[in-house]
Amino acid sequence: MKLPKPLQNLKDSFEKLPGIGPKTAERLTFYLLRVPQSDLDLFASSINNLKQTKICSICKNVGESDICDVCSDQTRDKNTILVVQSPLDVLALEKSGYKGVYHVLHGAINPIAGIGPEELFIEDLVQRGRTPKTGASDHVLGSDPKTHDLEVIIATNPDLEGEATAMYITEKLKIQSSKFKDGEGLKITRIGRGLPTGADIEYADETTLKRALEGRTAT
Repeated sequence: MKLPKPLQNLKDSFEKLPGIGPKTAERLTFYLLRVPQSDLDLFASSINNLKQTKICSICKNVGESDICDVCSDQTRDKNTILVVQSPLDVLALEKSGYKGVYHVLHGAINPIAGIGPEELFIEDLVQRGRTPKTGASDHVLGSDPKTHDLEVIIATNPDLEGEATAMYITEKLKIQSSKFKDGEGLKITRIGRGLPTGADIEYADETTLKRALEGRTAT
């Protein structure tokens, strides 16, 4: 049995989404067929308005204006910049209670996929804060340590691409900070990695156990 063309077109569209297979696409298609027209109109409107979002001119996160809510929030700690790969990472880290600001790369270095440093917002991180931006105060990397003590926390994914990206960013920041007095005023750190809560040690891989031992803390 062939699906009516409108249903087939919607099913095909769902299948293009990550993690959606043919069966799930069919269920979603027939679910939308049953919902009230008002809900369907709202769903369609949400999709149509999706591209009205903007990339923050400072941190490159997704927002509704040129400067996102986090960067324009004067209560955030502008001395701490957390570098992440995706806007989804920002959502996850906000739940942790983090009160600094962010820098979103929108990916990781992956030569096989044709993604180099130039395709990411790495240079924007290095140069960040050199030009004052309306509505938000930011920092100059490597500026006078007596007035600016900036920490850049690298929170890329703990996979091959994420590690390569973290190493590249670290080197770029070190080169930038070396232009100033002893590189003072700029601290580069990496998020801790180890065993997740509730995990069994016997099932952990060697790299995870090594990271857990390196990141041990006093009790």
